[in-house]
Amino acid sequence: MKILVTGATGYIGGRLVPRLLKQGHAVRCLARRPEALSGRPWPGAEIVAGDALDPSTLAAALAGVDVAYYLIHSMTAGEEGFEDRDRKAARHFADAARAAGVKRIIYLGGLGVQGEALSPHLKSRQEVGEILRSSGVPVTEFRAAIIVGSGSLSFEMIRALAERLPVMIGPQWVMSRCQPIAIRDVLAYLTAAAGEPRAAGRVFEIGGADVLTYRDMMLGYAKVRGLKRRLLPVPVLTPRVSSYWVDLVTPIPAALARPLIEGLKNDVVCGSREALETFDIRPIGYEEAVRLALERIEEGEVETIWSGSQSSLEAVPAPPPLHPTLPHLEMREGMILERRETEVEARPEAVFRVFSGIGGERGWFYMDWVWRLRGFLDRLVGGIGMRRGRRNPDTLRAGDALDFWRVEAVRENRLLRLRAEMKVPGRAWLQFEVVPESGSEASVLSQTAYFEPKGLAGLLYWVVLYPFHRPIFSGLIREIKRRSEEASS
Repeated sequence: MKILVTGATGYIGGRLVPRLLKQGHAVRCLARRPEALSGRPWPGAEIVAGDALDPSTLAAALAGVDVAYYLIHSMTAGEEGFEDRDRKAARHFADAARAAGVKRIIYLGGLGVQGEALSPHLKSRQEVGEILRSSGVPVTEFRAAIIVGSGSLSFEMIRALAERLPVMIGPQWVMSRCQPIAIRDVLAYLTAAAGEPRAAGRVFEIGGADVLTYRDMMLGYAKVRGLKRRLLPVPVLTPRVSSYWVDLVTPIPAALARPLIEGLKNDVVCGSREALETFDIRPIGYEEAVRLALERIEEGEVETIWSGSQSSLEAVPAPPPLHPTLPHLEMREGMILERRETEVEARPEAVFRVFSGIGGERGWFYMDWVWRLRGFLDRLVGGIGMRRGRRNPDTLRAGDALDFWRVEAVRENRLLRLRAEMKVPGRAWLQFEVVPESGSEASVLSQTAYFEPKGLAGLLYWVVLYPFHRPIFSGLIREIKRRSEEASS
């Protein structure tokens, strides 16, 4: 089939496209900024420019399309009034789909019982489905509650709260019931719907194998991670105050957290078994979904994340400056990333030789005595310290020990990733990557420190040591640059 996927830069759309391609469909992706999809490994996918808020751009995108996936949601802009934007975009798309002769629209909305006092977010999600149906094009609508997957907005909020707070505050909404569903099962439903004629013109409520309270979900996450957590109930905590608290202790900004939290007052449980009866899909339980999400993060196989979504009104972020002493800090999938970049007047292979020769007898190039002090302190608490050195002074291979690191990945003349094996309250990596600069003999060197804190102790560890890490890592990338340029002169 010829399939159009809207929202291809988003969390769901970015995972759906490769699965549709694997099934042999001809896939076209609609993006407001096509360049945002230029790095995706989607051979055969057609990328077209368009915006659901601009109806003049939709006719060409929908021409010849059999099935269109509608995965647009303006809430990712983090601004007030997303409901109006969603209504407008849905009307434009519905009209254009009808005019183009589209045979089916597949839409992912929100679970919630109609007639109840739904939150503005859940009400808007269901209203979009009604607008799409008003076009006369058969619509398959899936309604889901929390989606459990590496990088999903709701999962990352639960994950951050459970990781960072030994004692969590529990407003009344933590006792609301929810039927979370794994991202793998959501994608299974979405991909199966395109080829299932019985799904046309129907609404399906989809959920996982477990019905839980939000309290159960947070404590269930802690159980999977081996964390001891308590949740203290409080009688009153408004959604606005809750959103500020979430903003403070998680990567989720208050503007996105508030509409989500307002929806937590509603029970979101499947009231129908039609999805199970129509599709040969048996969703997994919550704890298994959490384990799978954590495995993807640990293996570095996170396909998309909530913060990668680009709403139609989102401003294009300016890239961080190339400056070795000004780190770009970012929170992603529960990890803290501290990245530095610098231009080096040397070819990539020369830069690679320098940073792949670090450690062992050569030392750590900048403030080596501090690295050795860290190794000594590690040995005092029963760690391995710096005593292992390195197997070969000039070459590294995956699995090699390197002082208190382990080589996790090596790509010749491109990348070196080290995993920390010293004692830390969490997990840490240090990665060096070099790429050629277009049109010159120079290169761009990136140095990224990753830290995944475990619990509050891990977060405090990072906060306390960051003032020391910052000058050390800034000096390290400067020294790699200097040595690379000297070796190439």
